[in-house]
Amino acid sequence: MSPFLDLHASSQPVPLRQDAARVFGLYKALLSLLVILLGNLSASAQLNLWPVQPVSEPGASHSPARRAALVLPFFDDFSTATAQPDPALWSSGGVYVNNTLGLNAPSRNVVTFDGLDRTGRPYGLGNAMGVQSTDTLTSQAIDLSGLSPSDSVYLSYYWQRQGLGELPDDEDSLRLQFLNSQGNWATVWKSPASSSTSAFTQTLIPVRDRAYLHGAFRFRFQTFGRASGSFDNWNLDYVYLNRNRNAGDRYIRDIAVRTPVSPYLKRYTAMPLRQYLVNPAAETADSVRTDLVNLFNNFNFTTLRFRVREEISGQVIQTYEDPSAQPIASLASQGKRVRPTPLPATFAGQRALIRSTFDILTTDDQNPSLPTVNLRRNDTISSLTVLDDYYAYDDGSAEMAINSGRTYTRFMLRFVTNRPDAVTGLRINLVPYLQDASNQAFSIAVMSSQQGRPGTVLHQQSAQVRYGTSRNGFVEFPFNRPDGVAVTDTFFVGWTQVTEAAQGFAVGFDKNGTAYAPNFYVNLGSGWNLGSDVSSDVRGIPMIRPVMGGRATTVVTGTQNEPLAPLRVYPNPTRGPIRWDHSDLRQIDVFDAAGKLLRTIAPVNGQQETDLSNLSPGLYYLRLQNDRQAVTQKVLLAR
Repeated sequence: MSPFLDLHASSQPVPLRQDAARVFGLYKALLSLLVILLGNLSASAQLNLWPVQPVSEPGASHSPARRAALVLPFFDDFSTATAQPDPALWSSGGVYVNNTLGLNAPSRNVVTFDGLDRTGRPYGLGNAMGVQSTDTLTSQAIDLSGLSPSDSVYLSYYWQRQGLGELPDDEDSLRLQFLNSQGNWATVWKSPASSSTSAFTQTLIPVRDRAYLHGAFRFRFQTFGRASGSFDNWNLDYVYLNRNRNAGDRYIRDIAVRTPVSPYLKRYTAMPLRQYLVNPAAETADSVRTDLVNLFNNFNFTTLRFRVREEISGQVIQTYEDPSAQPIASLASQGKRVRPTPLPATFAGQRALIRSTFDILTTDDQNPSLPTVNLRRNDTISSLTVLDDYYAYDDGSAEMAINSGRTYTRFMLRFVTNRPDAVTGLRINLVPYLQDASNQAFSIAVMSSQQGRPGTVLHQQSAQVRYGTSRNGFVEFPFNRPDGVAVTDTFFVGWTQVTEAAQGFAVGFDKNGTAYAPNFYVNLGSGWNLGSDVSSDVRGIPMIRPVMGGRATTVVTGTQNEPLAPLRVYPNPTRGPIRWDHSDLRQIDVFDAAGKLLRTIAPVNGQQETDLSNLSPGLYYLRLQNDRQAVTQKVLLAR
């Protein structure tokens, strides 16, 4: 699949995988890069969604410790793991445990395979079309000695192609390999081409060859695909190895929760505590939801318990238990919802962490299908809502990343306050792709509302790309105003991309945030439109969060009554000297044709001219800003 979603592309280049097609593969790679570059020259604008390439997570260990061999049964549904699989069961290489990239998984959490190593760095950074072995997930040694083919050992697992990540090509693969008694790995299964991208498929593989029935047997899942980022996604769940099984042994007496708990808040996933406390009842969701699934081929009964707790103080805000047991049909899913109690308006803390927990009481631990495995492990699920100093629509997990195929595209998110406040900066999940764009220039801004869409620029300043220190990490960009930017009611925050897509950066995009899509606006040069109207593929929300605080003393979000005289410099072309007529011009950012920031000029004491003659002849972009607007002007420097 192409690394981005192009609004106007009529076809998508597919890199070939076979050695025999290397020459044609090189041609396709060059063509793909050419499409990216020429996209910016087209009269038609485009938005791009890219697979995520997070930066390194420090402290990751690559060397598994020596362990005594495990005994049957071997089982893991990853519901008790956080980010990495349980080291008592697995030695992992690059995989990522999460509950956001899978669709309709058998239980809470999946393991995702892609082109990133364990630390979150691409295996083949700098080789955009490179294909190789990528992630692996290897079991610890399992003692199968003394068993024979008549013991009927089978391994079962659920797997999914793509989920909410990037679609693998038919030439990419997920493979299962067994370690024989000679210490060699043998491939025993390979994912079929063109399989479903929306459903998990259960597969059972017999372990009957005597070469595998030894005291240090291992199995591993391995993916092959594009290695320059989070491409070619596969999800894995519910791995079970045991004796006395058969090809039809597909059902386990287990009821499991799976879908992430919906937000505790009605309009956001996080918001400032002092904004929430203005009207807690109005800001709290009408219901909090999740779902569960019966993995057994017979009906069962469950009882629901629900709790809301403030984690810092330990205050329990709500407890609820359904007085009656509810039936759930065989192999069926069932939604659960509860109306949550708001945090009291008298809450006195500086910040609050609200945990909403569903605990489904089941009989999974009675007469269990899997001896020694307590299947009550996947009956509880919770979410944490932050009430602190920022607004958020995202759930903290970037399934993709977004940028535009055109320079000077503007992206804005809408927020609404309950009381006057001030925006003091932005927290942004910046995502590298194709190359390291550290220190590359872009701009951030706060805008007023004009008939529900972005209106007047209230504040704008230049920034340089910095990446977070962890997967899905945010970087904060403080505003250069000590008191922040005063806002009341509706305001917008966002960024302007000043480079071409192939040379720039992208912002993390939460594909689970489809409910918040009506708050996301894009201006590709011809006016403001909803991102989902620009491209039907752009359904979700960028991961950008306004930080609130400071003193709000001025109403600034009203519609501008008088037209603004456009900012500009002259003469153009020029041999170096330029002038401007606006005595309130605060800043001039000078970019080269590739979008690299060369210098920043801050006029002082009524200054209305400067000299660019120290620059080489050519085309430059000047970003002109005052307190009311910001514009970009092309200037030709001649000799």
